[in-house]
Amino acid sequence: MQNETGSLCPAMSSADLLGDKWTLLLLREMFLGTTRFSRFQRAIPRMSPSILSKRLKMLETAEIIVRKSTPSGRAAEYKLTRSGRELGPIIESMAIWGLRWRSRNIVARDCDVGGFMWDFHRTLNSKFLPDGETVILVQITDREDLGSWWMIVNEGVVDLCPEDPGHDVDVYITAALCDLIALWMGDIGIQEAMEARAIFVDGPKYLVNTVQDWIARSPMVDVLPA
Repeated sequence: MQNETGSLCPAMSSADLLGDKWTLLLLREMFLGTTRFSRFQRAIPRMSPSILSKRLKMLETAEIIVRKSTPSGRAAEYKLTRSGRELGPIIESMAIWGLRWRSRNIVARDCDVGGFMWDFHRTLNSKFLPDGETVILVQITDREDLGSWWMIVNEGVVDLCPEDPGHDVDVYITAALCDLIALWMGDIGIQEAMEARAIFVDGPKYLVNTVQDWIARSPMVDVLPA
């Protein structure tokens, strides 16, 4: 694919293809295991269906992904090609560089709560939760819309619901969005946040006492500012 500037620089050509924020978010989701259109929509709620469709077609044309039909034929899955897989370390390095050298402060009012909760629920360390079903209700105190999120954990699978699924809640997590983000990113520990009354965890003793083991944390929580 020839870039618009006519430059022969391969870095410029790559930037023309991958430099768009939606493309990077889409590829990030693929590296995290997302493969279906509806799941992309849930993970990147600010991305309109038309833009999502265009970016998927662009990546398919560039042979970075391939579109495959599912056995049922009712949906399609998008898979990375060899070329696409080689982008994994590049995008991870960009994320690490951003955490080390750019501002780590995410302004809560600019954060898409749906996108954040999608990351939060899939990084829950469910192996430290009891067998059977555990229902966790996250209550975001400074959001009138989408302020309650149910995470249903069962046999290692974590489902996220923005509406009450009708299950009995086992444990409640209550916090402002900025404090929840700081916890997820590792800028504050759960015990420290609870002692400062920035985050409240309410439920059975065995769940509250082990919250530091199962609470969701970013995969890059160990990346420190330069």
